[in-house]
Amino acid sequence: MTERTTVRLPGDLLKKARRKAADENTTLTALMEEGLRYVVEGQPKKKPAKRKLPRISTATGGFLPGIDISNNASIQELEDEEYIERLKRGFR
Repeated sequence: MTERTTVRLPGDLLKKARRKAADENTTLTALMEEGLRYVVEGQPKKKPAKRKLPRISTATGGFLPGIDISNNASIQELEDEEYIERLKRGFR
């Protein structure tokens, strides 16, 4: 059963509500009813976000031939060579 009632609203709120109703192609009454239901019945519960795990790398390969990871000097030498090459290219 639908009943009629009088509602007193500030002028600026009424203008905004009329504009919103027009934008949504609905009536002011329907907009007010939707808002009132939202307040009275409570806000819809949000489902907890599903946990996302990071992707696992499927990269294959390994160290360059001749690189001994137990020898820090060989690793440093390789990094120095790469740095010198970048200097020659102007860090491009």
